[in-house]
Amino acid sequence: MSYISTLLNSKHHKANFTCGKDVLDNYLHTQAKQDVKRKIAACFVLAEDDNNIKGFYTLSSASLNRGDLPPTILKKLPPAYQHLPTTLLGRLAVDIHYKGKGIGALLLIDALKRSYQNSLQIASMAVIVDPLDDEAKQFYKHYGFIELPTSGKMFIPMVQLETLFNI
Repeated sequence: MSYISTLLNSKHHKANFTCGKDVLDNYLHTQAKQDVKRKIAACFVLAEDDNNIKGFYTLSSASLNRGDLPPTILKKLPPAYQHLPTTLLGRLAVDIHYKGKGIGALLLIDALKRSYQNSLQIASMAVIVDPLDDEAKQFYKHYGFIELPTSGKMFIPMVQLETLFNI
């Protein structure tokens, strides 16, 4: 299965990237490469032919406390598990030069597709996000993410992604 993004590497021009949110810019500039090297997070980038980064996202393993889930989801899960395996979409950002061109949506779909495919090998019952601000929260809500009332995080179940990507 093909993806639009590739794993961040030393050929990518991180210093040229700016999305306008310091926490995301600083992450890519100073921490992302170390996170990839240490296997803390996988950082995937969408880059031009000249290796300038249009956007990026990170994925890592995570867990979700069953008490954080809505009852409608909870009733479908076995009660023996207090912590459920998930995939964390930790960061997603688009360079300001590409805002409004659908790059964020492409990166999100790429991340969800990659997460679903990985869940077929390593169990994960959902993709979770922790939106940085209201703008991010609305973005994820638009794509079907559900708010977790106890934590401020949002999630989309893998069974929902299965209907999209299990072709």
